Amino acid sequence: MGRKFRVGLTGGIACGKTTVANLFSALGVSVVDTDLLAREVVEPGTPLLARIAEHFGAAMLHKDGSLDRARLRERVFAESADREWLEQLLHPAIRALTDARCESATGAYVIVAIPLLVETAGAGRFDRVLVIDCDPAIQLARLQARDGITREAAARMLAAQASRQQRLAVADDVIENDGGIDTLRARVEALHRQYLSAASAQSDRDAS
Repeated sequence: MGRKFRVGLTGGIACGKTTVANLFSALGVSVVDTDLLAREVVEPGTPLLARIAEHFGAAMLHKDGSLDRARLRERVFAESADREWLEQLLHPAIRALTDARCESATGAYVIVAIPLLVETAGAGRFDRVLVIDCDPAIQLARLQARDGITREAAARMLAAQASRQQRLAVADDVIENDGGIDTLRARVEALHRQYLSAASAQSDRDAS
């Protein structure tokens, strides 16, 4: 049995990745969300959480021992060296857990929602890369509204990510999320049919 057909779903922050992932899920597609896996690997009692507390200090933990993700995010977006250290710690664990969840997933193919696909040079791990894109001005406004932050803070968060051009350069498929939900749903349904066909063709090749 061959490896399950994988689609890497990525895009800039506040471009609509979660909405698109939910639309695929509504069609019965298995979705592996690496943001959720990133939380799982730093749950209270895990070795990785202990390493984070040792590196950044106990102030990064809530009173119940869980990670203060907002404080940590603020720290690593402000200091690139801290962000690099954290990524080197977490990414191998998240990648291993992603692989395990993909292989146990049901259905013809699996969507892997991975915001940092470009930053981690992960495009080669997927059969297709789907990038959710939107106008930068819309993206900035969505991020401000979503997180309740200033324009300057939102701009810093965007600057810390891969550029729009870098994401589009690795894309096999692109969804422009500048319109309404009906347009988005129609695009997802078209890609779903395309991915089902590609997964079936891969399965036939593996079986031959």
